[in-house]
Amino acid sequence: MSRALPKYHKRRVVMIGGAAAVVLSGAVIAGSALAGETSKNSGQNATTKAASPGTVNCPAVAPSLPAVPASAKAEVDRNLALLNTQISEADKRLVDTVGQGGPNFVQNAILGPLKDKRVATINRIATAIGRTAAKPQGLDALAPCTLNSAGGGAAATPSAAASASAPATAQAGGGSGNTNTAGTISCPDVASKLPAVPASAKAEVDRNLALLNTQLSEANTRLANTVGQGGPNFVQNAILGPLKDKRVSTIDRIAISIGRTAAKPQGLDSLAACTLTK
Repeated sequence: MSRALPKYHKRRVVMIGGAAAVVLSGAVIAGSALAGETSKNSGQNATTKAASPGTVNCPAVAPSLPAVPASAKAEVDRNLALLNTQISEADKRLVDTVGQGGPNFVQNAILGPLKDKRVATINRIATAIGRTAAKPQGLDALAPCTLNSAGGGAAATPSAAASASAPATAQAGGGSGNTNTAGTISCPDVASKLPAVPASAKAEVDRNLALLNTQLSEANTRLANTVGQGGPNFVQNAILGPLKDKRVSTIDRIAISIGRTAAKPQGLDSLAACTLTK
């Protein structure tokens, strides 16, 4: 025979049921709030991904170095690795600061400080080599870096609208021509201007002649990768000028090498300057 629950039992059941309803309602509200927050964050992530900061592009230092003495190799390798770390840190900062600052933010806050770090690191490399061999000259020309694509106003690629309204001048070429044509860089041949190379100097001369070819190839690659960037003097200031500095150092090493056991060739510096051809 069933017994009726006492009144206080019924009241307790009702209260428990009400508490359950409150808990359930709270879960629904919390779930709705989380869903809204997730949607908001997704929108922010999509916006962040849409704004590409670009990447930092720096000249390679290793190909421009002379033969590294064994006593300096560990220090040189450590500083070459540090140069790569500095670029990675700059690229990360580009990503972390998308949309911050004014039109010169990237130049002032990222590219400028990166150049200062690279100058100090490259100088340590040259000093390490110079302790037991001829100290390489002109490596500071490799310190400045550029931005590969639009991201804060430094070396930004013009928009389609700006390109349509701009005159048909080759920004990449620093002069006249088609804006879509990078052209090629031509440099005077050095090997044909050398005197007889002593056997003792042949290995070093051949290595530096190969380096001249590498420098030219890198300059042509950079020329193709930066079409439309910078102003009318971009190619001269950012590619041809640094290339000339590299070639002066390399050609000087060739002359010094020959001059150790024979007459040092004169006037080879006139072969350092290169030109842009369309």
